[in-house]
Amino acid sequence: MVVTGAAGGIGRAIAERFAREGAHVVVNDINGAGAEAVVQTLAAAGGSAIAVAADVSDASQVERLFSTAVQRFGTVDVLVNNAALVDTMRHFLDGDAAWWDRIIAVNLRSVFLCGFTAAQIMARKGAGVIINLSSGGASRAHRGNAAYDAAKGGVEALTRAMALDLAPYGIRVNALVPGSIDNGGMNRETRTARGENIPLGRVGDVSDLGGPAVFLASDDARYITGHLLVVDGGLLVQQRSATVDIFPVDRFPRVDRE
Repeated sequence: MVVTGAAGGIGRAIAERFAREGAHVVVNDINGAGAEAVVQTLAAAGGSAIAVAADVSDASQVERLFSTAVQRFGTVDVLVNNAALVDTMRHFLDGDAAWWDRIIAVNLRSVFLCGFTAAQIMARKGAGVIINLSSGGASRAHRGNAAYDAAKGGVEALTRAMALDLAPYGIRVNALVPGSIDNGGMNRETRTARGENIPLGRVGDVSDLGGPAVFLASDDARYITGHLLVVDGGLLVQQRSATVDIFPVDRFPRVDRE
């Protein structure tokens, strides 16, 4: 299997969980040293893994990633499209084309490139699973994240389209939709404040995504495709204004009126 953006955060947690389940894991990240560190951890725990440094928004590097995976493990049964830029906050009035293009490239183009390449391998054997990582921002807007939210909305639309096109080839395509997840950078005050907005009373941990990812890849989910599995502690189902915003209105740019 291949997990993109797996040097840390959700990607690493998913790679670790699949390794514990006995999968051969290709740990991808643009940060090669970080990916190698994850592989060392997996190996120390008895897992089977290799690291492949690659920018998955670049087609030639994606080809190298998957050719390496096939050379080492023979095939690719599961792809988890996790790689994404997440520190993307910029008010719409402060945006520019370079900001937009880079986020779309990493957060959406990469999902197509990796999904397309993996599907070629999977279709020839008539089986495979692709799991894309979306966000609550795909259906509910974050302030200061127009490009990020647009990319994640695209990921969900692409997930549905891929599921339809690839079902006849035995390939299932689903998406995980994380809520407010602590990738390791939240302090206690931030965790507490954000947890107040979540029905289950806490922000998520990266490990909360591992089990759902394994489920979607397993035979227990063999009749599930085109589905968005929300893992957010109930955040999106509520009808309540947020008491804490990551990008509050007082950070908006000031515009002098004429």
